[in-house]
Amino acid sequence: MCNLAEIIESSKRITALTGAGISTGAGIPDFRGDEGLYRTGKYEPDKIFDINYFLKDPAPFYDFAMDFLAMLKDAKPTYAHLFLADLERRGKIKNVITQNIDGLHQKAGSKRVMELHGSFEKGYCMKCGKEVKALEKIIPEACECGGIIKPDIVFFGEPVKGFYEAKKAVERADLLLVLGSSLAVAPANILPFYCSGELIVINKGPVFSMPERAMIVNDDIDSFLRSLHL
Repeated sequence: MCNLAEIIESSKRITALTGAGISTGAGIPDFRGDEGLYRTGKYEPDKIFDINYFLKDPAPFYDFAMDFLAMLKDAKPTYAHLFLADLERRGKIKNVITQNIDGLHQKAGSKRVMELHGSFEKGYCMKCGKEVKALEKIIPEACECGGIIKPDIVFFGEPVKGFYEAKKAVERADLLLVLGSSLAVAPANILPFYCSGELIVINKGPVFSMPERAMIVNDDIDSFLRSLHL
């Protein structure tokens, strides 16, 4: 534990890679966890996040999105989100790369956030291309032209956002800090292999893809980070 604290304290170019596990403490369920979207049966993930199905019938996605956005209104950043924002203010963290679509890094105060899977902060009409903001106010309304409004999040069948920039951020890092990701989803799970610096993974549960030299901590993220006293 002391060694991990020393590594973080001595690092000057930290990149963080975060997954759903960093937000479960905020009440946002891990999609693949025991109470997650893929297990509860309330939604059909294959329909919700499939871009081809969305174009044919966006209703299943809108049903999920309304519930998810209602959940986000009351969600507050966890200690881990605030921890990363504080490291950024201290000049240590240069980039936060996240797989999440909840916007909690920004709520915590992080400025340099790369959202691989996009977010609900804005959307656009798939017919006329008009961009809309404050998306929670317009779902599930159609655009004035009659087109479907799609949030700026990545569906199955679409490329992730800014992967090249994320890869470059990892390559420049002297420490890659992976928080709350099992690294089961491509292409985010290959990013650690581009890091030549230190690798620390903090995740409660198994990690599926990681260079052998990585230091892996299987623990509650918030509790563990608090124990570092940084």
